[in-house]
Amino acid sequence: MPIPLNKRRRSTIALVGMLSAMLTACGGDMRDLEVYIDEVKSRPGQRPEPLPEVKPYETFTYVADTEGLRSPFEPDVPSAATGGPGGSGVNGPDPTRSREYLEEFPLDSFDMVGTLSMGGNNFGLLRAQDGIVHRVLPGNYIGQNDGKITSITESEIQLVEIVSNGIGGYIEREVAIALAN
Repeated sequence: MPIPLNKRRRSTIALVGMLSAMLTACGGDMRDLEVYIDEVKSRPGQRPEPLPEVKPYETFTYVADTEGLRSPFEPDVPSAATGGPGGSGVNGPDPTRSREYLEEFPLDSFDMVGTLSMGGNNFGLLRAQDGIVHRVLPGNYIGQNDGKITSITESEIQLVEIVSNGIGGYIEREVAIALAN
């Protein structure tokens, strides 16, 4: 249905009125701005501070063989026969080894809740993030850094993790989970 001419004319007049009111609001009193500009212009000019003195570049000729310096393109730690650059003789994690269930959880999420001696074996009892208490033995893997349990005592579970040394190799880190109070 077409809009009648009177309604269209009224809406056009209302729109033009609103636009003119908005434009008038933008052109308000500018005296305070003009006073501020005059004040800034009346301030005396200052000289800029001198630039700092540029020191001449000192060249350095690198000769590793004669001065006993290490090459900048080799790691700080000497390479080992195994373990990669900067390694300590530790091979990285075994990618072919089957993962155990408790390797899904970070090591700090475990709580040791006790031990259990049964059939000549000393089990450690760990509560994981899933809330279940799990039995572990030396040789089991736990945590996300290939942590292998080495021993279990009444007060702690000791293990060795294989972690990156940050420069392409791996190191072994001894860690313990203490009995929770």
